[in-house]
Amino acid sequence: MNKLDGKKVVITGAASGLGRSLALALARKGCRIGVVDINTEGASETLEMVKRAGGSGEIYELDVRVAIDVEAMADHFFRSWGGVDVLFNNAGVAVTGFVGGVPLEDWEWIHAINFWGMLYGCHSFIPRMKAQGGGYIVNTASAAGIVSFLEMGPYNTTKAAVISLSETMKVELAPDNIGVSVVCPMFFDTGLLDDMRYETEFENELGHAAFECSRITCDEVAEAVVKGVEKGRLFIVPQLSGKVFWIQKRLSPTLYFGQLALLNKLGRARPLFLWMARHGML
Repeated sequence: MNKLDGKKVVITGAASGLGRSLALALARKGCRIGVVDINTEGASETLEMVKRAGGSGEIYELDVRVAIDVEAMADHFFRSWGGVDVLFNNAGVAVTGFVGGVPLEDWEWIHAINFWGMLYGCHSFIPRMKAQGGGYIVNTASAAGIVSFLEMGPYNTTKAAVISLSETMKVELAPDNIGVSVVCPMFFDTGLLDDMRYETEFENELGHAAFECSRITCDEVAEAVVKGVEKGRLFIVPQLSGKVFWIQKRLSPTLYFGQLALLNKLGRARPLFLWMARHGML
């Protein structure tokens, strides 16, 4: 799409992390921002920061797991604002562990937020954007949905679903002048660790190492997302490491997963990923 300056934007999960950084990046462009989150205290803090950065907007309390409430949120902004230019479907959580080991209620929790919450946003905003003649939807996924690292099955599957959903929408919505981007970052400090559910201490250690040693900040990811959206890119992969893993998988999926499986069989996968995390390579 064209420049985002002055656009009317709704961001879910905007009380912290990438959502807050996106709100501030867009505030500097003079955007009007719907700061949407279940955490109203954090959302209020974000809105104050948005105003200080040159933007405007309002907060809206929402649990993205409730379809009827997402529909009401969409109706509120389209009705009171006279339309919405861009939706950032951004709310998300993390669950790690082995398939067959992670409790089913944790699978249900992460899918309810990361996938169904994302789908509810698309389902509610697309008809309204069609009616107004166009718009743009940005779905936050993860490189995890591409590279499928071990002991991340719940998180990987939700993000892979979001990527596939976004690819489908890109084609379907082209005649309606609705653009689509999907954000696929590697690890960076987003606050996901605050409520991450994990099965083993290794997963907790890896998560902290990867977030704390990341070579890119949340604000830098947000700036990369804004630039990618303005250029109309379908895939926004901010980090070089994500691009490298993605290329390896695309060139030879059989070789890529075969190597990972062999490393894990030999007991070397965990040490390798932990070393990479500690050196900012994830």
